[in-house]
Amino acid sequence: MSNKHAVKEAPASYQSTPAPLGSRELQNFIAGNPLTENLNLWISATKAKSTSGRGNNKKIELVGIKKLRELILELAVRGKLVPQNPEDEPASELLKKIDAEKTKLIAEGKIKKQKKLPEVSEDEKPFELPQGWEWAKLGRLTTKLTDGSHNPPRDAGSGYPMLSSQNVFSQKIDFSSPSRFVDEVSFEKENARTQIETNDVLLTIVASLGRSAVVPQNPPKFVLQRSVAVIQTKLQSHYLANQLVSPVCLKYYDIHAKGTAQKGIYLGKLGDMPISVPPLAEQHRIVAKVDELMALCDQLEQHSEHQLDAHKQLVETLLATLVESENADELATNWQRLAEHFDTLFSGALTSTAGIGNGGGEWAIDRLKDTILQLAVMGKLVPQNPDDEPASELLKKIETEKAKLVKEGKIKKQKPLPEITDEEKPFELPDGWEWVNLGNVVAIRGGKRVSNGYKLSKEETPYVYIRVSDFKNGTIDETDLHYIDKAMKDKIAQYIITSDDLYMTIVGATIGKCGQVPERFNGMNLTENAARITPILGASKHFLLKCLESNLGQEQFVDKTHQVGVQKMALSRLASALIPFPPLAEQHRIVAKVDELFTLCDQLKTRLQAASETQLTLTEALVEQALQ
Repeated sequence: MSNKHAVKEAPASYQSTPAPLGSRELQNFIAGNPLTENLNLWISATKAKSTSGRGNNKKIELVGIKKLRELILELAVRGKLVPQNPEDEPASELLKKIDAEKTKLIAEGKIKKQKKLPEVSEDEKPFELPQGWEWAKLGRLTTKLTDGSHNPPRDAGSGYPMLSSQNVFSQKIDFSSPSRFVDEVSFEKENARTQIETNDVLLTIVASLGRSAVVPQNPPKFVLQRSVAVIQTKLQSHYLANQLVSPVCLKYYDIHAKGTAQKGIYLGKLGDMPISVPPLAEQHRIVAKVDELMALCDQLEQHSEHQLDAHKQLVETLLATLVESENADELATNWQRLAEHFDTLFSGALTSTAGIGNGGGEWAIDRLKDTILQLAVMGKLVPQNPDDEPASELLKKIETEKAKLVKEGKIKKQKPLPEITDEEKPFELPDGWEWVNLGNVVAIRGGKRVSNGYKLSKEETPYVYIRVSDFKNGTIDETDLHYIDKAMKDKIAQYIITSDDLYMTIVGATIGKCGQVPERFNGMNLTENAARITPILGASKHFLLKCLESNLGQEQFVDKTHQVGVQKMALSRLASALIPFPPLAEQHRIVAKVDELFTLCDQLKTRLQAASETQLTLTEALVEQALQ
């Protein structure tokens, strides 16, 4: 059923989204700063990012607002966020008080005597500080700098929460979902190490480096794993927590972290990290201003996400009407309605205030391509020609050819596939088309793993071993090819793939990824984690590839892999996939039209990506200008 009435309302609803919350306050704060006249750039600078795994699930990253948050923190630790007050007691006096306090605590036996840290050298100072500020190493500023348990006890199931780095977020600690619980005895043992108190600063120091939060008033009793450091200081705790997640500190972690599987920073190296120390009164002013601006960033982010959701809903609604069109006239009407909003939907030509940016345009183009494929396999992309030989005649020829190939021993005889019932057919096809199982029009064979203990080589030979990781963008990526020798090639020679074949991954998170084999790879061997799909006789491999890539195909491949553990699709299940099969002449017309429209989509996306790169370059320039 058509969704015409809903479509008429969608554009107006989209345009009625309110203006960004808090933008005036943010502009007032940065009056005279280059950010003032470029606030819309921060809001609209976005990019699309792909999530891993099967499918084409696109998300939009709000890069501009992320950079704005980073800039706020950078300005804060450089002394450029709030004005200095010459009447503030200078940081040098604060450092003397911290030194005196530590000496007293050592004398009382409350803390251990530390090795004296050298002054921050000129080479270690990443930037100049305002008058009244000082550089000091973190270890000098702390009365406690330790980490959690290196040998955590078993999960007691209940008791006291033991938190890990997964429980520490930006200015927030999640006490509700600890990594484990410990009993009273274990709590006392671990707590003796950290003695966590209100206003201590927590910092993630393993794997997810550089997230910090301040222990709030009246927290539940808890202990930590070694992935979290505990820092006690006479600085304003929230000021230190903000600095620990600022770009200058994140860069320090990146340089000094060690490890391969999981990088971490040692406490000694953490204690050596230079910290910019403002007068204590200014620390409080900085924290208040950071909180205010981060709240405004939250509002801007929520506004942008609302706009993105509205934009996605509009795109989905308008594209759905194309697929749901019941005849050519209705399709033309719905296409015209979509065309009226084409710039808004697909070209990224949105007002900066909308907060969509080019990332939203890229996502919309991908959805348009999905819709083009869906229209193609439904027989709605090109007109039918009654003079075309119907698909039923082509299927008879394919059946005869398959029997001949089986008799000649070129392909194996397959178990007959059951008739397709009306209940199985997802939609009605045009006259002259037929529903078929994929296995009835192609030969499906698997690849072959090289022998156990055999090592693939990166030294070039005439024999490429094509791995799943080489399947990219519908073809074979040549940037990291691996090779086998002739002896191994002869052992697995019956598993070669040619340019007449299509490939599809059948194991793991990328099941359903498919493409064509270029001429360059004729006669190459294929990994066992992929299927070789060879069209029989007149079946167009290009049309079949469109079917496999369409939502119709991909959704079937997901449905055929529901299982525990590593997902795998049996070749017999792949053979049973439903394929809409048009007359051969129409297959060629469909392929030509899809290729034509995809080329236009790709050209538009290229322009969007170039515009996005320009936006990101401009935001980088604004950051540099603001920090001068």
